[in-house]
Amino acid sequence: MKVHEYQAKQLFARYGIPIPQGEVARSPEEAKAIAQRLGKPVAVKAQVLVGGRGKAGGIKVAQTPQEAEQAAAQILGMTIKGLRVEKVLVEEALNIAREYYLGIIVDRSRKRPVMIVSAMGGVDIEEVAEKHPDAIARCPIDPLLGLMDFQARQIARAARLDASVLRDFVGMARRLYRLFVGCDATLAEINPLVVTGDGQLIAADAKLLLDDNSLFRQTDIASWREETEEDPLEAKARQMGLAYVRLQGEVGIIGNGAGLTMTTLDVVQRAGAAPANFLDIGGGARAEIVRNGLQLILSDPQVKGVLINIFGGITRCDEVAKGILQALEGVEVRVPIVVRLTGTREEEGRALLEGTPLIPAATMQEAAEKIVALIRRGK
Repeated sequence: MKVHEYQAKQLFARYGIPIPQGEVARSPEEAKAIAQRLGKPVAVKAQVLVGGRGKAGGIKVAQTPQEAEQAAAQILGMTIKGLRVEKVLVEEALNIAREYYLGIIVDRSRKRPVMIVSAMGGVDIEEVAEKHPDAIARCPIDPLLGLMDFQARQIARAARLDASVLRDFVGMARRLYRLFVGCDATLAEINPLVVTGDGQLIAADAKLLLDDNSLFRQTDIASWREETEEDPLEAKARQMGLAYVRLQGEVGIIGNGAGLTMTTLDVVQRAGAAPANFLDIGGGARAEIVRNGLQLILSDPQVKGVLINIFGGITRCDEVAKGILQALEGVEVRVPIVVRLTGTREEEGRALLEGTPLIPAATMQEAAEKIVALIRRGK
């Protein structure tokens, strides 16, 4: 689950992380009134659940309340990466001396959280990693011990942060880790972590991703969920009970089991195309689940072809085939669909699909090569 910047900052404040003073406005008039109350230059920032707001014109600095009103009028109602801006955060503009990056993610390969620090803040960390990998320092954190002070000092020195902020940085890092654990986060990021002209460390921006599986015990945060702010296909999938993540590629993918589905994504990538989604129909999926999943993928305009990869154990291949046929009855299919069925009742499943426009494949590699070739031919 994603939360807005202003919501993340509310949680930051709860854990003692310094943030700029500010309030949320839903109209230009409210933005003006907030700027008047703050009595100083402000930043007016679009609140949408996507990155790249600054590049899209969604962040503006205003020197006066009148300028804040004008900035809010320009930002409210604009669309950023498909999401309409319905509210803005109006907060004090900081006197920035330096910008750092501080973040924590879950590293599944190491089976623990990892803190990431860079002296090159204010830039996407992916861009820093690509162009300046030496500018990033990492510190794995033992989940039983938590982040120790000496680790925070070591990572600050490794990232070449200024020695004058070392003490405050250690406290900031410890508090961010407590928030990460306490909120069941999968990502907690401060970018930029600002050093002000008088030497204070302040979280100028805040980003939090929370584990959906923990929301039963994060009831106050779960109440913040706004479906209109989410990717519409992901919101629809959640309502259907589907494990679906939208990606940026062109090959729609359906698999059963997270491991098989992830492997299918990799095989498609190796075959020369990019996955458009992750969709795991799970073990023992009935025809209705398959139908809903296929119809969801086919409703994505970026999908140029679909690969269905099923290994039947608990899941019966004939049930999958029935779901595919049901989906085809309700949707006009304009893209190629390659199906690989193997395992429980595979012969019955293949027999059901005979005489349809679906393209069979015997192996996962063959299926990936076929769907990529068909997409390329269609172009």
